[in-house]
Amino acid sequence: MPLCLAAGALLTSLMAESLTLSWQHSIEKILWEEDWKLVGQSLVIEAARVRGTGAGMEPPAGAQLREGAWHYVPTLPPLPSVRLTHSSHVPPYIICVAQDCRPIDVWLPGLPAEAVVELLPCITAKSSTR
Repeated sequence: MPLCLAAGALLTSLMAESLTLSWQHSIEKILWEEDWKLVGQSLVIEAARVRGTGAGMEPPAGAQLREGAWHYVPTLPPLPSVRLTHSSHVPPYIICVAQDCRPIDVWLPGLPAEAVVELLPCITAKSSTR
């Protein structure tokens, strides 16, 4: 079962069960990356990286600095979905599937300038859009 992106009536399958989500911090302009995987009908974060530090952005305990980024594994339980706020005030989220990296509005054509996007299992997305 693949992962989907959904925003209102917009829905697209990413045709994959894992991805890397990245974004730039709105104030510090520092790149954040998270690796997500679909396990059953839940999303599990496998690893995260932040390419610097700034106000309120200290690396968590146990993070290791490698190749210019702090690497760590967030302590989050499995989630039914991940909500992302797409805004014209910041660069768009980038989603990488099998090293095919595109802005979220390219993965989800027709996405309005301001929208809440959900990353979720396609089976959940399809049942909630009926």
